[in-house]
Amino acid sequence: MQVKTIFSSYAPAVIILLFSLLTSAPALAACERGNFTVALDAGHTPGDPGSTSARGKTEFTFNDRLAREALAALKSAGFSKAFLVNPYRKELSLRSRTKIADEQGAQLFLSIHHDSVQPHYLSSWTHAGADQSYSDQFSGFSLWVSQTNSGAAGSLATAKAIGTGLVRRGLSPTLHHAEPIRGESRTLLDAGRGIYGRDDLAVLRTSTPPAVLVEAGVIVHRAEEARLELQAHRAKIAAALVEGTAAACMAGG
Repeated sequence: MQVKTIFSSYAPAVIILLFSLLTSAPALAACERGNFTVALDAGHTPGDPGSTSARGKTEFTFNDRLAREALAALKSAGFSKAFLVNPYRKELSLRSRTKIADEQGAQLFLSIHHDSVQPHYLSSWTHAGADQSYSDQFSGFSLWVSQTNSGAAGSLATAKAIGTGLVRRGLSPTLHHAEPIRGESRTLLDAGRGIYGRDDLAVLRTSTPPAVLVEAGVIVHRAEEARLELQAHRAKIAAALVEGTAAACMAGG
């Protein structure tokens, strides 16, 4: 009789606890990495290579290499459906990139770039017998999101996860895009994690899923260019991209 009385007293609480555990189970198991599709887009093309580094290398060279290394890191982390938007280095329009991502069911779009500075900050030097432009004034990563596309909230959350991962690995954001000068004056959303808002970038504006444009470093900065040539440094960036993807996966895309 006493056992029955005790059980009767606690039965409602037990039922509530069991219901809570059962209903929360999907959230705990929400991230099925093997079913989460992330599109990696190496910015620019061989014919439209973007900025030029302090040592004369094209931005596309940096973008393509990092995108491929990030793809390998994602697959190693269980994101088997991750893919490159432009694996054969074709000449693609900006709109076609997000269209390809949509066609392949992407739940996250990551655009990989490398950064430069405004022309008036550039100086000249000679490297390997050739005149090149450089600026050692600004270095660091930046992350860009659109506040108007359909996945705006997810884009910002993913950027925060990436930025947190980069900072934890010893990388620093650059804030020079917020400088109130012509060509900059960008909206700084999170200074500590180098996140900017910009709604006129085509791949962010037209992306259906959450999208983040990653400026991995300033390649006209001579020391930073040298760091970006180190596989160990790029591995830190790739690991942060994996963390951002995992956060997006946990959020359900």
